[in-house]
Amino acid sequence: MVARILTLANQKGGVGKTTTAINLATALAAVGERVLIIDLDPQGNASTGIGIDRGQRDVSSYDLLIGEATVAQAAIVTSVPNVAIVPSTMDLLGIELAIAQQADRAFRLRDGLRGLRDLRMDNHEISYVLIDCPPSLNLLTINALVAADAVLVPLQCEFFALEGLSQLLQTIEQIRSTLNPRLSIQGVVMTMFDRRNNLSEQVLQDVRSEMGELVYETVIPRNVRLSEAPSYGKPALLYDLKCAGSQAYLRLATEVIRRERRLVAA
Repeated sequence: MVARILTLANQKGGVGKTTTAINLATALAAVGERVLIIDLDPQGNASTGIGIDRGQRDVSSYDLLIGEATVAQAAIVTSVPNVAIVPSTMDLLGIELAIAQQADRAFRLRDGLRGLRDLRMDNHEISYVLIDCPPSLNLLTINALVAADAVLVPLQCEFFALEGLSQLLQTIEQIRSTLNPRLSIQGVVMTMFDRRNNLSEQVLQDVRSEMGELVYETVIPRNVRLSEAPSYGKPALLYDLKCAGSQAYLRLATEVIRRERRLVAA
């Protein structure tokens, strides 16, 4: 099986990208998939949130991008069964300077992931790669979109949600028409939904009317346990499996797998 590569992207910060990357990876692993997270955010929150201390990050996504490490050399097996991560360090802040003059600067991650077959967990190949992007449309995000089969867009239930989405969709279309013709949109996941707030419901309806079936049925609620879990270096599914947030990510994983089967068959 060839691994499916999903990029989690939104140029806005605080929309739940990293929370979604960690918990979706854990949920996919819980149903038998082998998952690799690529942390492309210099802040390294995905690495921290899944329990990888900064002292463990001798080889990182920066080394993968500049061609000094293979994906198998950069990946660290996490305490979450069937989940590995290529961690991030602050070195990523200098990636533009390091590769900006290179003709293949937008293809570094795609080329680095060609070695994915050499990375195995329990003697099985990776089936999903989730790329956690920084909150901007910079060279790191472009690399992630060029490397991806599909994009998963976390979108916060807030007033300006659609405004930010339109810019991201333009970027995705530009990448598709110039650098990665196979790129598709896996779906839009609405995050931080508050049932007590009329605005959340209104935003959800607005996004559904604009994006139609691209919006997942699963909505991720605003949930204290989701917010607490990263400080313990755990996905919410390991911190509190029964909380509303964990249950939502399990449902989302089911939807993602169903859509992936449809996309691959198309």
